[in-house]
Amino acid sequence: MAALPTHMPARAAAPGGTTAAISARLDRLPATRSIWTLVAILALGGWFEFYDLFFTAYVGPGLVKSGIYATTTASFFGFSGLGGFVAASFAGLFIGTLVFSSLADRLGRKSVFTFSLLWYSIATVIMASQSTAGSINLWRLIAGIGIGVELVTIDTYTSELVPKHLRGRAFAVLHGIQFSAVPVCAFFAWWLLPLKPFGLEGWRWVIWIGALGALLVWVIRRRLPESPRWLAQQGRVEEADLALSRLEQRVKAEFGRPLPTPMDTVEPPVVKASYREIWLPPYRRRTIMLMVFNTFQSIGYYGFAAWVPTLLIAKGVTIMHSLLYSFVIAISNPVGPFLAIRVADKIERKTLIVLSALGIAVFGTLFAFQTSPAALMTLGVLITVSSALLSVGYHAYQSELFPTRVRARAVGLVYSMSRISAMFSGFLIAFALRHLGIFGVFGLIGLAMAIVMGSIGFFGPRTNGLNLDEISH
Repeated sequence: MAALPTHMPARAAAPGGTTAAISARLDRLPATRSIWTLVAILALGGWFEFYDLFFTAYVGPGLVKSGIYATTTASFFGFSGLGGFVAASFAGLFIGTLVFSSLADRLGRKSVFTFSLLWYSIATVIMASQSTAGSINLWRLIAGIGIGVELVTIDTYTSELVPKHLRGRAFAVLHGIQFSAVPVCAFFAWWLLPLKPFGLEGWRWVIWIGALGALLVWVIRRRLPESPRWLAQQGRVEEADLALSRLEQRVKAEFGRPLPTPMDTVEPPVVKASYREIWLPPYRRRTIMLMVFNTFQSIGYYGFAAWVPTLLIAKGVTIMHSLLYSFVIAISNPVGPFLAIRVADKIERKTLIVLSALGIAVFGTLFAFQTSPAALMTLGVLITVSSALLSVGYHAYQSELFPTRVRARAVGLVYSMSRISAMFSGFLIAFALRHLGIFGVFGLIGLAMAIVMGSIGFFGPRTNGLNLDEISH
């Protein structure tokens, strides 16, 4: 691979031709209905993916009650315990993000987005039909591969389709819609887990509902254009120009006046996409920083989100009340992203990440000392809102730091670290809960959040309001 030049002069963003021109034309678009519709379509795909991701916490008590899993196991790597189910989920996510996310750089954002939806829907339907821990773990791993690819593709797709002045808000809206799946999932768990509709355990119905719903997104995929930035980077400039021209026409009609003039920006170098480039300056420092960040953020994030009902039971709450409390806590998931809409493009992305991690550490520590239902639910809500804000910040941030030609594979690489750490965190949380109690669990989460704050706070670059090519340059 050719070495990257140390300096790239700005080029005029004249209509037509260059990759820089396509990027500049996209970045000058105002926020109209057409732009937000694209974000909403991507968010709808992500809604079902979040439902699938978060039901891990809410079907856990049902899996234990059915006798398929135990809450904890005597050995650290106990695959018959609930930690094994959590680990299988994240093992699949790890494989999907690390091994297959590069497909979006090779085949395009749109095709991989739609295929991964179909993949994990089918695998999840099969998983919910199994009756042994081993078979459930296997199909959960297979479904996780599709979810892992989907997560990376949605982030990549969103960062490239929206103008630079909207990226923060777009990710806030994206996550607000996606996180609304969590209270829906929690409600179905609260309602169905104690029941056996048609003689089948309630946890199976909770999973099937989300898996079948994802198939609806297959119908609306036709409304999504391929990323013009990706097309231009692939040398398919005429296709990029055509896709962007159609979007510009719709935006102009909605805007009601001529579109702003594109601003000059840098022309990215034409080099073949390669994992090797991710390890060359200036990306090497960013790659290492995000790998450290993702390794530890998942311990704090999923250490609470994936274990809410179980942690409440450990506090002495009954299974029925733990599901009710979990539902109340889950309702707050969309609150953080929607709060972020007003500030996401005003406050630096790295600052939002650091403050959110601090919130998780502080509120988590307080949660460990509470016994009253009101205090547990209040602090559970505050942890959840902080976690959602963290998610908004880092999903936008890591998709901004790499060039279009390697964006999906770079995000997949750094994000995969969160998957492998989350996989082990299932065993780690179970082990801490068994031997150290709930105080040990939140001590572990607090330490992880301290490392998160240090990695981003000290080493993260600023990105707000910058063109994607300027950030990667």
